[in-house]
Formats: sequence, structure tokens, C-alpha cells
Amino acid sequence: MSKASTPKTKALRCPTCRTLVLAGSEDFPFCSDRCRRIDLGKWASGDYKISTPIQDPDLLEELARSNKHNRQNDKD
Repeated sequence: MSKASTPKTKALRCPTCRTLVLAGSEDFPFCSDRCRRIDLGKWASGDYKISTPIQDPDLLEELARSNKHNRQNDKD
């Protein structure tokens, strides 16, 4: 006997309010536009931070050049 395969619907918890959200939802992975905006506001206000230091040498070099350029422009 073989079971008929039924596709499983992927579901996650909304990162803001923890409500269960189906992958096909319009606002996925959020449950609503409200929760999406709350999350965006937390990023914009600095509540969320990426705590892993940058390890990519090319990106570090680019950031160093950018910071040096910005400091020179500040002096002018």
C-alpha cells in the first residue's frame, strides 16, 4: 500500500507577533502589512543589528576606502 502524496504547505511564525503564516500568504513571512511595517521600523530605528563581524576582505577594503573618502570630504 502506498500513501497518496499530498503536498505539505510550508508555514512559519510571523517574526513580529508569532502568528502561524502559510507560505502562500500575500504578506509572507509576516501575517499582515502591519507586522511587516513594525519589523521595518525596528530595523530603521536600530533595534535590530547584525552582530557577526564582516569577514570578506574585499568588502572590508571597500569600506575602508569609503570611510577614508568620507573623512576627507568632511575636512573640506
